[in-house]
Amino acid sequence: MNLHAIRAIYIFELARTWRTLLQSIASPVISTSLYFVVFGSAIGSRMTAVDGVSYGAFIVPGLIMLALLTESISNASFGIYMPRFSGTIYEVLSAPISYVEIVIGYVGAAATKSVILGLVMMATARLFVAFEIAHPFVMLAFLVLTSVTFSLFGFIIGVWADGFEKLQIVPSMIVTPLAFLGGSFYSISMLPPLWQKITLFNPVVYLVSGFRWSFYGVSDVAVGLSLGMTLGFMALCLATIWWIFKTGYRLKA
Repeated sequence: MNLHAIRAIYIFELARTWRTLLQSIASPVISTSLYFVVFGSAIGSRMTAVDGVSYGAFIVPGLIMLALLTESISNASFGIYMPRFSGTIYEVLSAPISYVEIVIGYVGAAATKSVILGLVMMATARLFVAFEIAHPFVMLAFLVLTSVTFSLFGFIIGVWADGFEKLQIVPSMIVTPLAFLGGSFYSISMLPPLWQKITLFNPVVYLVSGFRWSFYGVSDVAVGLSLGMTLGFMALCLATIWWIFKTGYRLKA
């Protein structure tokens, strides 16, 4: 394992975050804070509790998960797409570094950014809404697993995309709608029975539900099932990345 190469990619990608701090950290935190103000304080103060949790506190895990999904995909996809776009990917591919080490470097940096962002958002949410974390270790596990899984997914998008427009298609037109319809702002038990069954086909439901359970001990689906779905999606992403490197699919284009 070439640790020096992994470290070089990892530090380079993290350094880009600090150079664009307003865009990488401040912008998503401010956007999510507006949700806390509008839905948590303004609207939430007029709504009844959901599953014994005040509405303002209830939406905190969902909003953090929404930001994690979009930012993990964005960071990882942009991180691998830019070297392809500028041609510097050839320097990486010609270096004595394996494909596994390339993935660890790029995905590890993207996941690290997302974890930092998630922790900053939790601290920010505490300024607007009072909440407690019932299972902190489970919360950290879901935070890290979700960040890594969707950073892997973002890496795949970055390899698939052949233009900046395609980098935004999946996050904006697929992931964000699924997050909004996945119980970020409500419990799926509030839906009619038919829609409850349909919603269970939304993979984001399991992420939000498991993450919410780590905060309040309440969930729409079993926490074990949520964990299993997350690990299953991670395995699917890893298998896809293995196929990409095995076939050389558009990696150099």
